[in-house]
Amino acid sequence: MEFLVEQTLGSAPTVHLTFTPDESTTTFTDALALADNAGPDAAIWVHGTNDERREILTGRGLVSNRTLLQMRAPLPVAATTLVTRPFTDDDIDEFVAVNNRAFHWHPEQSGLTSDAVRRDMATEWFDADGFLLHHIDGALAGFCWTKIHRDPEHLGENRNTRNLGEIYVIAVDPAFHGQGLGKAMTLAGLDWLANAGLETAMLYVESDNLAAVATYERIGFTTYRTDTLWHRSPIENPSNQ
Repeated sequence: MEFLVEQTLGSAPTVHLTFTPDESTTTFTDALALADNAGPDAAIWVHGTNDERREILTGRGLVSNRTLLQMRAPLPVAATTLVTRPFTDDDIDEFVAVNNRAFHWHPEQSGLTSDAVRRDMATEWFDADGFLLHHIDGALAGFCWTKIHRDPEHLGENRNTRNLGEIYVIAVDPAFHGQGLGKAMTLAGLDWLANAGLETAMLYVESDNLAAVATYERIGFTTYRTDTLWHRSPIENPSNQ
């Protein structure tokens, strides 16, 4: 079990509890008791939710308003003929604009700023070659930003390897919806990860984004882990705003 408290100035804390499938009920309930110390307004992410843990949470009066699926697929998968190029510094502003149009509804990815992108670019994991852009008539139509994981939380049973790549952020500008670019961009990102020597890909998707889930399943992804966000009182689902 891993326990992390995320605190942002001016907002209630968020507790992250990460469990493996075989951890005991006692470990889970002890972690929830520890999470109570974060205060009554704290949100709780349970990374690795199953039916038993969900029943315990609802029995404690907690309610969930968001579910993320971590999906995984073996590499390589089907190829794509989509033409992409790597991200450059000159693409920051256009990428931010497309991202914010595509994710205006999203609780984390909306409202992205150029400064936030530059901070990610300064991290050890950032690789511009794995940040793929597709243009139509000179306009950024879609992107697939990949990430190679080296941290144990994501590696799981592969924690001693460097063998897991992520579709970190992927989107199509709403102006170009309906052209099949979402699947093609995903395949382009997976192809880049496979060529980097990785054997497994992962991504996160909102469980109620049925179209995206179906697309990923057709590519070969299956649900590896379910993550749920819990509160001590009902709140509106931000993905429905």
